[in-house]
Amino acid sequence: MIRGNESRDNGSRGPLSDRVAVVTGSSRGIGRAIALRLAADGARVVVNYNSDLDAARQVVTTIEAAGGKATAVQADVSDPEQLRAVFDATVQHYGGLDVFVHNAPGFAGGPLAAASDEEYERTFDVNSRATFMALRESAQRVRDGGRIVFISSSVTRASIPGLGLYSASKAAGEQLVRTFAREIAARGVTVNSVLPGVTDTDGYRSKPAAPAEADEAVARTPMGRIGQPEDIADVVGFLASDGGRWVTGNSIAVDGGLTA
Repeated sequence: MIRGNESRDNGSRGPLSDRVAVVTGSSRGIGRAIALRLAADGARVVVNYNSDLDAARQVVTTIEAAGGKATAVQADVSDPEQLRAVFDATVQHYGGLDVFVHNAPGFAGGPLAAASDEEYERTFDVNSRATFMALRESAQRVRDGGRIVFISSSVTRASIPGLGLYSASKAAGEQLVRTFAREIAARGVTVNSVLPGVTDTDGYRSKPAAPAEADEAVARTPMGRIGQPEDIADVVGFLASDGGRWVTGNSIAVDGGLTA
């Protein structure tokens, strides 16, 4: 379902001024920062949300207040039909698609020995199966010369107790990205994974152990702080631009050197 209207055109010509972008899971956190960054660079942005309509509207309002164009589309992108509906709405509203950012938050924690079959299935459904569906659908929708970005996690480069299911499901998505990048490269489409480290979002701060985890992450991070959503958004902005035209099939850690 589409929510919101196109705003006035402020006449600015940013690096993405002729492009249309979809960012899944973009009503809050990292996805929100990515949507705002792409809009600031001139893209017309589809803000996808699952349940928080008010937050999605706030993102659209912020973009429009700055003279940009945005539309909110409700969908659970782990459902194939709803995912297709997002692409359909984008093409119907803006005439095409150039940048697709798949930001699917599907966190799961706990020791592997205690994990249930249901937890395994749910985690891989959200993080790897949904990524497979998103890549498959985007192959049919993203225009030649476009950009596809998968938001993974830097935990795929570590072996952290309690995060086995989460890291494995995200790593599966990264492997799909590497293969897909080769399959679609002849069309000039780049496909990359971005791997955030510990990032200061509402969702992260709501975790009971967040303060202790953040202190530990700061102590282990060479740059001496945890990440901000804008740190990740700026890298996605680069990949979406013409500057990222020769970068494809990569998994790029954005974590201040934590997993270097």
